[in-house]
Amino acid sequence: MQDFSHSHGARRRFLKSAGYAGIGLLSGLALPQAFGAGKDTITLPFGNGERVLEAFPGKRPLIVLTNRPPQLETPFSVFNDGLVTPNDAFFVRYHWSGIPNEVDLKDFRLKVHGSVSKPLDLTLEQLKKLPVKEITAVHQCSGNSRGFFEPRINGGQLGHGAMGNAKWKGVALKDVLELAGVGASAKQVAFNGLDHPPVPDGPDFIKALDIDHGMDGEVMLAWSMNDEDLPLLNGYPLRLVVPGHYGTYWVKHLNDIQVMDDVFDGFWMSKAYRIPDNDCHCTKPGEVPAKTIPIARFSVRSFITNVADDARITVGKPQPLRGIAFDGGSGIKTVQISTDGGNSWSDTTLSDEISKYSFREWTGEFTPRQPGEFRLMVRATSQKGETQPMQANWNPSGYRMNRIEQIRVIAA
Repeated sequence: MQDFSHSHGARRRFLKSAGYAGIGLLSGLALPQAFGAGKDTITLPFGNGERVLEAFPGKRPLIVLTNRPPQLETPFSVFNDGLVTPNDAFFVRYHWSGIPNEVDLKDFRLKVHGSVSKPLDLTLEQLKKLPVKEITAVHQCSGNSRGFFEPRINGGQLGHGAMGNAKWKGVALKDVLELAGVGASAKQVAFNGLDHPPVPDGPDFIKALDIDHGMDGEVMLAWSMNDEDLPLLNGYPLRLVVPGHYGTYWVKHLNDIQVMDDVFDGFWMSKAYRIPDNDCHCTKPGEVPAKTIPIARFSVRSFITNVADDARITVGKPQPLRGIAFDGGSGIKTVQISTDGGNSWSDTTLSDEISKYSFREWTGEFTPRQPGEFRLMVRATSQKGETQPMQANWNPSGYRMNRIEQIRVIAA
């Protein structure tokens, strides 16, 4: 069983203090509705944005969207501390409350079956004997920043903290599939984990990738995050890592891989996590898209991280600006800033690239020449030519938010 050191004990104390000690798997890390009274709060910059900050097992105080299942957002200030997001600050997203409170490695197995010549039943130690792969990559929820859409959209009203950047270590999915011997007629590979619906008729959270994607050598099965075992709330002991793709595909507590000769049509692929099938993946507010496709790669994004909204700065003094940018894997070509409402843009300096899937730091500066209010904007352009739009591309699910971000500063 994983040694959580302080976090394992913290988990027991957490459940006991919440009145849920011993409830076990179905309740997951549940909290009563009144929990959080008297706790620290933070207000996200949109209507109904007040949130409780709470330290769940293995985590520092994070922004609580829901507690059953746990949906925890990283405070935005964390992204100014470095390009790699610490494990204890990394966001958490579950769909069902049936999550494991602990996993015993003596019992854990990864099953690989379906259209394969040699079905597998692997322990974690057996997996670790395969060639090890590492990648630093952004993990981002499809609905990150949903709270900023106008008009507002149903779903978790997230700020910008449902994302993080980590170094993942594990094995390439390709190596595992080759070990199993993929059938010549295989079309997709489906993934399931130990979390499950709390009711019998709930659709299990199963995701699928085309077999060519699964065999590209980039998709991986990770057991390590930032040189430590995966935190329980981030998928211990094994999770799928799909670089450049939204987190809906990053199945946690992965224990089942099925190679399929047809296209998987389960709820979480055929009904949920779908976007309009057009160039902008958008519709007019309130409009139902004529056709949809599964969400896939990230849109390009950038943020200012070192200056807060409504910050006071000094006239005539250079104000350093710093932030992060990323996209779905083509890499960042430029990051530009504007101080005049987007009428003109100037290039910033980019740091060396850790990987094409990682946060990339940019730096610049702004010197206000007279007192007053200024709107600082930042936009990124990817190597494939995608540039952030001035306005959000509205869609009925509130996915893929990537508008140009801006902050107000006051010079005096």
